[in-house]
Amino acid sequence: MNPSHFMDADSQNPRFEWVLRRNTPLTPAQMLVFFASLSLVSLCIGLFFWLQGALLVLPFAALETLAVGVCFLIFSRHVLDQERIVVDGSQVLVEHETAGVRERAQFHRQWVRIEPLAGAHSLIAVSGQGKSMQVGRYVRPERREALASELRRAVRMAEQAA
Repeated sequence: MNPSHFMDADSQNPRFEWVLRRNTPLTPAQMLVFFASLSLVSLCIGLFFWLQGALLVLPFAALETLAVGVCFLIFSRHVLDQERIVVDGSQVLVEHETAGVRERAQFHRQWVRIEPLAGAHSLIAVSGQGKSMQVGRYVRPERREALASELRRAVRMAEQAA
């Protein structure tokens, strides 16, 4: 989890924002460079052995490079997954992006409910007006209750400012 929390300094209309991301070791650009260097080394070794007369090493090196490339591609689709929660004025906005697909729900601050789904370590449901979104996927289970408390506090503060 890599949470970011922002609060606008305007006391008349406070704005709170949480951006929750996957904890990933590499950015997509770094992954591409790493994969390219890994592929180059593997294919150079395969070419060396092919030139020495071991003809099957190069095709297997190419197959290995292809398999590793598919794994990197699958992994890289989820590197930018994130959840974004914004409490702004009379609105609560929840966005969840996974593998490039974005879900978005907007709630009226007065009618929004924020509660754990099944227990202290479960995902957090943000619901209201017949809609519901789950958040907290990228937060450690033991920190989800604290996130829910922060969200509730932000909704109350926005309500008091209104």
